[in-house]
Amino acid sequence: MQIQSRRNELLQALQAVIGVVDRRQSLPILGNLMMKVADDRLTVRATDLEIELQSDSTVQNLEPGVVTAPARKLYDICRSLPEGAELELKLQDKRLTLKSGRSRFTLSTMPAEEFPSFPETTPEIEVELPSKELKSLIQRTVFAMGHQDVRYYLNGLLLEFSSSRLRAVATDGHRLALAEMKLERPVDKTYQFIVPRKAVLELQRLLDDGGEMTTIRAGNGQIEVRMDGIRLASKLIDGRFPDYERVIPDQPERIAEANTDKMKSALTRAAILSNEKFKGVRLQFEKGLVKIQSQNPEQEEAEEELEVLYDGGELEIGFNVTYLLDALGVIGTENFMLEMRGPDGSGLIKEHGGSPHRYVVMPMRL
Repeated sequence: MQIQSRRNELLQALQAVIGVVDRRQSLPILGNLMMKVADDRLTVRATDLEIELQSDSTVQNLEPGVVTAPARKLYDICRSLPEGAELELKLQDKRLTLKSGRSRFTLSTMPAEEFPSFPETTPEIEVELPSKELKSLIQRTVFAMGHQDVRYYLNGLLLEFSSSRLRAVATDGHRLALAEMKLERPVDKTYQFIVPRKAVLELQRLLDDGGEMTTIRAGNGQIEVRMDGIRLASKLIDGRFPDYERVIPDQPERIAEANTDKMKSALTRAAILSNEKFKGVRLQFEKGLVKIQSQNPEQEEAEEELEVLYDGGELEIGFNVTYLLDALGVIGTENFMLEMRGPDGSGLIKEHGGSPHRYVVMPMRL
């Protein structure tokens, strides 16, 4: 194998796949990435056995072939080369040599036949989505995913294809985020897939550079996402996602409307003196006003007052301030609605104007 390429083009291909390479691997070969050259195309693959990332780029093919090389070292070398540098990669005597200007690096390799092959996805469903809308869908929900939860089905993002819409739902048991978008082509029935946390985070990162459209194929325990020369394949979480619609409160008894930015600022200040472990804040609603209070074990206190549209009688309710700020951080409207039933009921945060996106936060006893 021997190729010539510009530094930026090779680095872009390496950046697309490097996120899946763990610094500690169960198998030495998983610390490598596989590079295959055919025609004028370089295909780079990396995997951790649960997720596989693949990126294609155009190169000058001097000799076709395939090789595996240390992923992090090759990536760090390319990243450290000058912008716009020309480089050459050559495999000789089981060593990979990289030359650029007066720089020369020789890397060890491992047999390409030892590199794990990821099974092909057998799709039950295939849809094409605008990349920008898909990224927005993920951004609006990703923060509510579980992290190393023993309820493994919470450590991921539910993608639900139903009729002419796609919903993304995430919950860690204390809060829930739901966002949805329209499908240009309706699907014949409801499909649910739980995508693992790591795959979701990689997909969110890749959608920055993923082109205008993204294709999703899912089924048989796997999901495959393709976008502009990049392919992500991942095993799905085998479990039953909670009935999320039962968690979303309806028929609210009290509704408060407030300015999104002003509420975020007030909550951010109150959070400074909240209990570092529990992060609780108390919201006291009265006509036209909400008082935000926090305190910590050192007997320090914070109080904020904010004008709101509210006429539902006096109400005092506690929330985790981080959960509130995470939800408000993805609100796209100037004002938002907070719907409540009472001091022991969940709060439902919605955008002003009838948006389908919803955020549920469980109450806290303070």
